[in-house]
Amino acid sequence: MPNVTHLECSLCAQSFAANQIHNLCSCGGALLVRYDLDAVRKTWTRDSLAQAKPDLWRYWPVLPVNRRESVVSLGEGMTPLIETKRLGAAVGAKDLWVKDEGLNPTGSFKARGMSAAISMARELGITKIAVPSAGNAASAAAAYAAAAGIEAHIFMPMDVPQANFIECKALGAHVTLVNGLISDCGRIVAERKDKEGWFDVSTLKEPYRIEGKKTMGYEVAEQFGWKLPDAIFYPTGGGVGLIGMWKAFDEMQTLGWIGSERPKMIVVQAAGCQPMVRAFERGDQRAEFWQDASTVAAGLRVPKPLGDKLILDAVRGSGGTAIAVSDDELIDAGIELASLEGMFVAPEGAACIPALRKLLATGFLKPSERIVIYNTGAGLKYLEAYAQRFPRG
Repeated sequence: MPNVTHLECSLCAQSFAANQIHNLCSCGGALLVRYDLDAVRKTWTRDSLAQAKPDLWRYWPVLPVNRRESVVSLGEGMTPLIETKRLGAAVGAKDLWVKDEGLNPTGSFKARGMSAAISMARELGITKIAVPSAGNAASAAAAYAAAAGIEAHIFMPMDVPQANFIECKALGAHVTLVNGLISDCGRIVAERKDKEGWFDVSTLKEPYRIEGKKTMGYEVAEQFGWKLPDAIFYPTGGGVGLIGMWKAFDEMQTLGWIGSERPKMIVVQAAGCQPMVRAFERGDQRAEFWQDASTVAAGLRVPKPLGDKLILDAVRGSGGTAIAVSDDELIDAGIELASLEGMFVAPEGAACIPALRKLLATGFLKPSERIVIYNTGAGLKYLEAYAQRFPRG
């Protein structure tokens, strides 16, 4: 790994060798990949990206894979950043954009993280992976594992969207439906992984999904000519994308590509599962498990994110906030965005729209600020959620 120096625990800062298989630190902290950014800065310029391939691997010098032949790619990354003038006029925002991650392989931003994680699994000689998922991470894991020739074991809640279940089965994964939440699925993986010989690619329980996700931060900077927006709305279940972007901003500053300014990072959750909103409002450093979590936005139904402290650090460090919206609000907003802009987005991404309205109404955000909403998935993967508004017959 020419540019990787080591892995570092996000909680206790203990160092780990970069070319070995790791999950969590012994203290329970997630491991973060660290690079020799001073060396990278001498050999890699942002101007060189003009000739780079239009996928996330354009950022190769700050990605963890050592050998090109290890890379498992399905064309993920470099998703469009779309100005939404009609939606902006409807909500009162004059400079509103949507970063559409639903156009990634398998229809969600999860493709980014799994491309990096499965590439590293291949490089490290891992032959079996396991993942608990609310839906889209499972689809991505199944797809990239299939492309890599790696055995995939998927654990999803019984009521996962049909699209995710069928996708995983078609992709050849071993699928187990669990009567419970993603936390219950995670417990099964943890209990069985050693006996079964699985490498656990759960959210933040390995170091590399965050590296794929952080490329959303590099891309938004590149697409805006290396000037970050004023605010980023991020639908937050596990929150790895937000953590990854925050890491990317620090890396880019060290590279000399951007200054010290940061967007206000805004966590958006569902009213029926809002552990991060509660922790933020209480001033807590960690989140408490959200009992009886319930929302039609499957990706937001995460009762306690492992990266809760990292999420809160990014929100507070940026002067951001955390806000929850109801299921009715987010479904109606998804339909509004579709009818105004021709974009059919996931309920998670749609949740950012009522959140934006509320923060404009309170004056937390100004109408003139440049605002980016991250849509994390394609609306076509959530037909059951939208069907409540459009019954047939």
